[in-house]
Parts: sequence; C-alpha cells; structure tokens
Amino acid sequence: MTHTGQIPTAPPATIPHQLATPRRFPIAPLIAMMLLSFLLVTSEFLPNGVLTEMAHGLGVTAGQAGQTVTITGFAGLLVAPTIGLMVPRMDRRHLLAWTAVLGAVSNIIVAVAPSFVLVLVARFLLGAAISAFWSMSITVAAHIAGPARLGRAVMFTTAGMSLATVAGVPLGVLIATALDWRMVFGISGIALVLLAGAILLLLPSVPASGAHTLGALWRVLRRPGIALGLTGHVLVVLGHFVTYTYVRLALERVTEASGEPLAASTIVILLALFGAGGLVGNLVIGVVIDRALRVISLLIPLLIAAAVLTIITAPGALWAVAVAITLWGFSFASWLIVVNTWIGQRVPDGLEQGGSLVVVGFQAGIVVAAGLGGVLSDALGVATVYAGGAVALLVGAILFGWSHRVAR
Repeated sequence: MTHTGQIPTAPPATIPHQLATPRRFPIAPLIAMMLLSFLLVTSEFLPNGVLTEMAHGLGVTAGQAGQTVTITGFAGLLVAPTIGLMVPRMDRRHLLAWTAVLGAVSNIIVAVAPSFVLVLVARFLLGAAISAFWSMSITVAAHIAGPARLGRAVMFTTAGMSLATVAGVPLGVLIATALDWRMVFGISGIALVLLAGAILLLLPSVPASGAHTLGALWRVLRRPGIALGLTGHVLVVLGHFVTYTYVRLALERVTEASGEPLAASTIVILLALFGAGGLVGNLVIGVVIDRALRVISLLIPLLIAAAVLTIITAPGALWAVAVAITLWGFSFASWLIVVNTWIGQRVPDGLEQGGSLVVVGFQAGIVVAAGLGGVLSDALGVATVYAGGAVALLVGAILFGWSHRVAR
C-alpha cells in the first residue's frame, strides 16, 4: 500500500455508501456522542470518588468496593470482540441508544441495590455498555463525519472521557457529600435515559456493515501492520495505566521548594493539571490528527515516557513535575484519537471489527497493568514501576511507528 498523506481507500465495492463525507461538519450528533461518553465514563469511575461511603453503605471493605471498577473492565474484555456477533444487524444508532439505556439500568440498580452482589451484577452491565459504545463509536463517527474527518469526529467522544475525569467524578463526589452516594448513581441513570432519546433524535441511521464473525476479526488482524500496531497500542496503554495507577505514590515523593513533602492540596492541583492537559490535548490533536497521524502516533508515547521519567527522577523540582503531569494528561487523552484514526485509515472497510480490536487491546493493557503494577510496587517500589512503564511506552512507540512502514 502506498502512503500519500491522505486516508487510504479500499476498492469502491468494499466501501459502504454511508462513508461519504458530508458537506457540513455535523456538530449536534457528535455532541450527543460526547455526552454519552461523558456519562458512561463518569459512571465507570464514580466508585473511585465515593469508595468509603459506598463500602460503608454496602457493608464491605474499601478493597471489595473497588472491585466494582475492576468488573467493568472484565465485562469490556468479554463484550468488545463479540458485540458484532450478538447484534449483527442492529442499526448502530439504536445500539448506542441501548448502551445508554443499559448504563441507566446499571446506575439505577446500584442506587437501590440492597446487596453487594447485586451491585457487581449491575456494574458488569455497565462494563458491557461501555465496551459496546467504544467498539461501535468509530463506525458511527465515520458515518457522521466521513472518513476524511474521522480524527476530528473521534475527538468528540474522547473529549467526553477527558471531561468525565476532570469534572464528572468530582461533581459526583460533591453531590454525594451534599446528598448521598446512591443519589449520584440515580441522577446519572436518569441523565442516561434522557440521552438515549436524544441519540435517537440527533443521530442518523447507521446500518451495520461487514461480516460479524470471529473469522472477520481474524482477517482484520492479519492485515499488514495491524497486529504490530495493536501490540504497540497495548504497550502504550499498559505503560500509562501501570504508572498512573500509582501516581499518588509518585507525587508523594515530590517536595516543595522548602524541601517539605507536598501538601494534599498541592497534589490535588497537580492531578487537576493532568485533567486540564487532557482537555487541551483532545482539542489540539483532534484538529491535526487527520493530516499528521504518523508523526503524532510516535510522538505521543514518547512524551508520556518523558513525563513519567521526569516525575520519578526530579522529585525536588516541583515546576518540572507540574509541567510533566500536564504534558502527560495532554498526551494520553489524545491516544484514543490516534489509535482510532489509525485503525480507520488502515481498515476503512472493517471499522466495526477494527474498533472492537482497539477496545480489546485497551482492556488487555489495563488488566495486565493492574496485575503487574501491584506486584512491582510491593516488591520493588514505585520508582521501578515508573521505569518499567517508561520502557513499555518506548517499545510501544517503536512498534506502532513500525506498523506504518509495514502497511506501506
């Protein structure tokens, strides 16, 4: 395949008619998708912000309550490669509406559940909804905006994820403090029900496309450069999550100018800088990604590696740590834009299968990071975790960059 700087095209017979680029950029349906991303991701990480209250209300330990986040990731790992098999002919607009409904059902069950087991079941449903949304979001985005502007369209969904980190979870904590932790889930559930209706009204019909079999996934995986790029994708996600999971421990090593350990309020500000960097990164990278994918896909993992190394090697330079964590947020929030644009360019006739493989890779990176990070942190300390994460990011950047050359 030759590389001309433009999006490669499949033979005309393989390109679905719905991928024509519209004359005007469709803001309203993309905002609806952004809000769905915002509410689903906020719901996913709400237990992190209300963990103590949730554990007390359900009569479990904080560690057990934390499994309500873990099980959503496990559900995603199961659903991502199989969602196309389960609903092979469903209009993808209706599928996104159903992910909102499923998320609403999950949150409302959590809001009223009398037992921890029922909460886990509800959270499994949420994980399935989130994974189905991300697997199909690239197909819907391509239909709405056209393949030539896929990166800009994906920017909206990833902006919802960043906004959830910056504002969604903190807002949930404020509501829980003022009212009750169960009310937070109830309000999120009602909002998702309303959004399901908005999606049906604002999004165009998106017919299912392509063959929905495990063999179809395998055929996409066998295309030149796909397996290599997905391996790099897994390593980048692994490198990020294995370090970000322990960012609090890393920041506790940083000192003020006076040599005193950081105050809790300063750590909160640094974490807010991570989220603010993420919002800016979404906007900046989303605007240029369609024209500069190859350069950006190599640069982003390298910037994250540089940031995590700065945080762990310069604990006495607070200003450098502040710059590094902002750059980290800027870079990682852009990674989903990068990898979704990449798979859209490489397999324009297999967007659903490609999107599923991207989500599987994302979830696999998280699962490995969760297991490996804990072992390394307990045995060797947070500095070793960060060094290992940086190595994973560097190798991931090399493999992802190499995938562009293989695909030529």
